[in-house]
Amino acid sequence: MPSGLEAFREFDSLRIKVASPEVIKEWSYGEVTKPETINYRTFKSEKDGLFDERIFGPTKDYECYCGKYKKARFKGIICDKCGVEVTSKRVRRERMGHISLASPVAHIWFFRGIPSLISILLGISSRDVEGVIYFSRYLVTEFDRDKRGSALEKFEREFNQRIKQEPDPANKAKILDAKREGLEILKGVKLFSVLSERETELAMPYLKEFSEVMMGAEAIRRALSLVDLGKISTQLRKVVQDSRGERGIWARRRLRIVEGLKNAGIEPAWFILTVLPVIPPDLRPMVQLEGGRFATSDLNDLYRTVINRNNRLRQLLELGAPEIIVRNEKRMLQEAVDALIDSSKARRGKVRRGKKTLRSFADLLSGKQGRFRQNLLGKRVDYSGRSVIVVGPHLNLNQVGIPREMALELWKPHVLREILLRGYASNLRSAKTYLDERSDEVWEILEQLVVDHPVLLNRAPSLHRLSILGFYPVLVSGSAIQLHPNVCSGFAADFDGDAMAVHLPISKRAIAEVKALMISTNNLLRPATGEPIAFPNKEQVLGTYYLTSIPPEEEARKEEDFKVFGSEQEATFAYDLGKISLREKIKVYVGEQVLVTTVGRVILNAVLPDFLRFYNGQVGAKEAKDFISQALEKAESSQIVVDLVDSIKRLGFHYATYSGVSISVFDGIVPSEKAKVLAEAEKKVAEIDQNFRRGLITDSERKELSRVVWSGATSTLDDLAWNALSDENPIKLIVSSGAARASRDQVKQISGMRGHVVDPTGKMIEMPIRSNYREGLTSFEYFVGARGARKGLVDTALRTADAGYLTRRLVDVAQDVLIREKDCKTKNSIPLAKEEETFLITFAKRLTGRISAEDVKVHGKVVLEKNQLISAAVADTFDKAGITEVKIRSPLTCESLHGICAACYGMDLGRNKPVEMGTPVGVIAAQSIGE
Repeated sequence: MPSGLEAFREFDSLRIKVASPEVIKEWSYGEVTKPETINYRTFKSEKDGLFDERIFGPTKDYECYCGKYKKARFKGIICDKCGVEVTSKRVRRERMGHISLASPVAHIWFFRGIPSLISILLGISSRDVEGVIYFSRYLVTEFDRDKRGSALEKFEREFNQRIKQEPDPANKAKILDAKREGLEILKGVKLFSVLSERETELAMPYLKEFSEVMMGAEAIRRALSLVDLGKISTQLRKVVQDSRGERGIWARRRLRIVEGLKNAGIEPAWFILTVLPVIPPDLRPMVQLEGGRFATSDLNDLYRTVINRNNRLRQLLELGAPEIIVRNEKRMLQEAVDALIDSSKARRGKVRRGKKTLRSFADLLSGKQGRFRQNLLGKRVDYSGRSVIVVGPHLNLNQVGIPREMALELWKPHVLREILLRGYASNLRSAKTYLDERSDEVWEILEQLVVDHPVLLNRAPSLHRLSILGFYPVLVSGSAIQLHPNVCSGFAADFDGDAMAVHLPISKRAIAEVKALMISTNNLLRPATGEPIAFPNKEQVLGTYYLTSIPPEEEARKEEDFKVFGSEQEATFAYDLGKISLREKIKVYVGEQVLVTTVGRVILNAVLPDFLRFYNGQVGAKEAKDFISQALEKAESSQIVVDLVDSIKRLGFHYATYSGVSISVFDGIVPSEKAKVLAEAEKKVAEIDQNFRRGLITDSERKELSRVVWSGATSTLDDLAWNALSDENPIKLIVSSGAARASRDQVKQISGMRGHVVDPTGKMIEMPIRSNYREGLTSFEYFVGARGARKGLVDTALRTADAGYLTRRLVDVAQDVLIREKDCKTKNSIPLAKEEETFLITFAKRLTGRISAEDVKVHGKVVLEKNQLISAAVADTFDKAGITEVKIRSPLTCESLHGICAACYGMDLGRNKPVEMGTPVGVIAAQSIGE
């Protein structure tokens, strides 16, 4: 049987339970009575203090405090001089102490937690429980119904006598009010009633006769000791059976807690601490710094406060101090223990030492920086690296460029093994030396090892499934990771200094899983919407737009002047020989017809699959994304889609470079009519102001009319600025192609006028910005515009944090929702109506991927049977046929006992096929909302 720490290394399960005072004393090796830690002269621990060696064990291995016993041969002996056991100093990580509290203290988790267990057990509100604990309210802990009658009689008799004796009518009325109030209080008193100080003061002499009232954790402890769990359980079961609605829900909740306590053998009185455990000193260490100063764990400061207040309270009790002083000290002790256990819930908030906030037990365990998430779940892993990302335009969609030095470090053990196997070194030490020399053989070994061994790439924050993808490594020079430009969308990455982490799967199963499930080419769709994540964008789209565009001079040419080619290959050949230009209009035989097109469009169509050809139009961002969407729908395998993305990427980059598009400040052309437009607007605004001064319009009308005038002027300048740009203007080319996030609004701000801006509250500033960025803003205009922009940046940062926290909470709630069965056979459904469609989400889009709940008929003919998947093509048919409502299966109406069924869920949008058994749809939904 293993002993000591070894006994804890092998376990099947972990159980957390409320400890009784007896158990806490069993754990303890002695009582801590002094707040001292160490002697600052000798640097040895103080007797009975927080680091006492007699309680917690020696600070040096097998050496007692006084030095009488040294060496392991004296193991187990307790020194007769200093009382320290001779053992390993490791015990200072295991041995606990205790503090005997002079007055009981409530554990903050059980009265401030949600739900408040003490409140639920006693059947009183959590605010009242808090009031009793912090000495602002009284609790009735004993009650005798029979004696109440005589107390009420005595109360009435004495008050009637006072009323008779009182000559002043005003005082008589006051006594009558007091009598009425006192009777109400006395009649309303029952066991566990909570009374305010005023109520207790009014009824105290008579309350004493049939009840006992107390304050503080002591009162709660007395009340909890009276709670009979078995009796309450029986009563609650009856209430649950008989009641419905709010009362039934409350009884069920209370019953669950009562049953839990009963089954675990926990006494409710244990929620109130009479003995406080002191954790081992090496878990709250004190370290000497340079210059003789000490750094200590916050827990030591918090324990010190508890011990000081506890000792002071004990002295006050021994001296028989007045009740008000004792009560205040008890409350301070309660607050000290609250701060030690959980300062985030404590009434006084977080405790500070200078500027620093002290971290309590709960702070050390919970939250992002706590023991579990930071140190246990957030461990640094081996076989991983991190570097800045740069674009890798030469890579395929399933490849990532890994710096050679990083790869050598990741695959180091594998390389060393190969060096030994090939006989380049005789032992591990010489193999390491050989590796450090970086010979050609080492790089050759590495090249061979990385082939067909995928790596995982992750970008924080990991908001959804696509934040971690698999790639095949390609060794590159430099120190930056090279990333395919079309996978940035899934990672939400850009190349402005983002860093990414690389992880190397080791086992065969892990490698097989990466290849089958996580490789980027198998994750082309966004799980939230089913839209493609890998599609041409930025310069690629600019390249395809230029490639497929026709210049204005070509548009003016007559058809009889066009050169004619017998096939697409012939046209391309003529272009290669320099007989025609890239964007020149030509006639080409395509299949059975003659098309007027350009060689640029022929080159683009050459890389398109057969089902997309022949596309005879300009290809911007929208068209390129449509190509990918159609390919995902119609292609037999995902490889066709991957090849299409890479081919368009290659063409796009080439022709974006070939086009020579670049931006200059002079490309933004300020309209010559600008001064005239502004003068007219100012004239109209002046008339509006004059009407206001004459009292013809109100101030709000003046503001609205001025806004309309300036909005009109801004809109006019927008059109003028846009029309001033020629079709070949770089700015117009970039905006029209969809290559940037820019729109006409940005052109308006560069060449027209900025117009109205909002202030940080979201209110429109009355005075518009008349300048544009081409001319430059005045200092006043810049100041006005910067306020709203600054707020936008702050909001973005705050929203990101909120989204992450929301995702975390949603995942906690939904993580057990899996696809558990094929079909729950429910007859319930929900209707999807055409009238509910929006501009962004059409009726057809909402129907796609759902399962029909009944036969769908068009003109009396069944086009889709019950329980069939509605594909995108079928949804379009419904839309065109004028169907206004379709009944579908939904997770809302699913009758699966656990999780939901595949039929009610429908299609897995991230895989574009019916959802499989075991799919964690709850987590996918949570991540989709957060992302």
